[in-house]
Amino acid sequence: MDAFSRPRATRTDNGARSNVIALPASEMPTRWYNVLADMPVPMAPPISPATGQPVTPAELEQIFPPQLIEQEMSAQRLIPIPEDVLDILAMWRPTPLIRARRLEEALGTPARIYYKHEGVSPAGSHKPNTAVPQAYFNKISGINRLATETGAGQWGSALAFATRVFGMTCRVYMVRVSYDQKPYRRTFMRLFGAEVFPSPSPHTASGRAILEKDPDSPGSLGIAISEAVEEAAGREDTNYSLGSVLNHVLLHQTVIGLEAKRQLEMVGETPDFIFGCHGGGSNFGGIALPFVPQMLAGEPIRAVAVEPDSCPSLTRGRFAFDYGDTAKLTPMVRMYTLGHDFIPPGSHAGGLRYHGAAPIVSALLDAGVIGAEAVAQADVFRAAELFAHAEGIVPAPESAHAVAAVVHKADELREEGREATILFSLSGHGLFDLGAYEAYLDGTLPEQGDQRKAIASAMRDLPEVSL
Repeated sequence: MDAFSRPRATRTDNGARSNVIALPASEMPTRWYNVLADMPVPMAPPISPATGQPVTPAELEQIFPPQLIEQEMSAQRLIPIPEDVLDILAMWRPTPLIRARRLEEALGTPARIYYKHEGVSPAGSHKPNTAVPQAYFNKISGINRLATETGAGQWGSALAFATRVFGMTCRVYMVRVSYDQKPYRRTFMRLFGAEVFPSPSPHTASGRAILEKDPDSPGSLGIAISEAVEEAAGREDTNYSLGSVLNHVLLHQTVIGLEAKRQLEMVGETPDFIFGCHGGGSNFGGIALPFVPQMLAGEPIRAVAVEPDSCPSLTRGRFAFDYGDTAKLTPMVRMYTLGHDFIPPGSHAGGLRYHGAAPIVSALLDAGVIGAEAVAQADVFRAAELFAHAEGIVPAPESAHAVAAVVHKADELREEGREATILFSLSGHGLFDLGAYEAYLDGTLPEQGDQRKAIASAMRDLPEVSL
């Protein structure tokens, strides 16, 4: 017996004992799936804040390269991934699909649970899937500097990595509460050459306006977006880059679901339930959108976006036109929103503290194609602890929202005595979030409070749009 051989346990379910379902590198997707080709309802166009009319490509060219604008508006079902982008994605893709057998055993559930492990990327999350193509398309358009926002720091880390790969620079406005809670995420960004400022900041007019009203503002993604857009619009050498919400961002993330479909086919599985955490929509969209054609064809697949109950845009928001940012610099889009003035409490899932939702996710929810649920922060961390004990991976607090929903569903299936296949996206590891876990273990996680009054107040300022 050599150093690599040992007696093997055998298992007949799905043909293998191994928990890891690896897709060969040769089968990495070479085209993104564009759900706009298959939407069951028409998508409302984004509205220009300057004209009150549908936004034009010329307006978007102030902050985006032409290739991303084309992808934003395209109805082409499959869009080729450039070879230079594929070369970078191949550093970590395809990512593993893992059967969570130990979690199943801990829950005593008849459910078969699979998770797509996106925490293996250089930035430790799913975000590089779109950061790399966004940096690439800006680079070939002659732009060498990007401005962006970040909540928990996963997106900022991804863009810092991507811009470094292509010899570019970037400035990141990091939501202040996360800037303070997660110091090593900003260290990661700086390591890759990014400038990182807490938002709201004194560097922009929109940031200064917020600070004048509330010097101790915890910030929000809406505020940080305003700062980054303002900077990009005011500099010819700089474009804006967004990590969620927009159509082209969700498009790039479909590599997650495309790979997962193929990996499940390899073990003879089709998901009954799909879960992804939801802040702006990129994580959930990445895992769920490639399954939309099957859902529309009548297959019994239930996809559920899971959000924090402290920022419940999908479950308590209104499907209406709203600005994507606090300072009203961005186009108005039709989405589920809590109001652009809503400032969520400073939860440890900073990447989910956004007042709105992706227009694609919003339209699918309004049409009844997908579902949504909200979970409490305490339940999220309890589920994360259970997952870490069972699977040996500390999930990011954002990802742990999906874990909490999976645990709840697995418990339901146990009570019903019903088998089912569950798929979810583990969109990032939590190794830079140990401060949040320390607070959980010490019993000092802050109460999130009832947000009904704050939501109602923010809802009163929704813009009026007539098409």
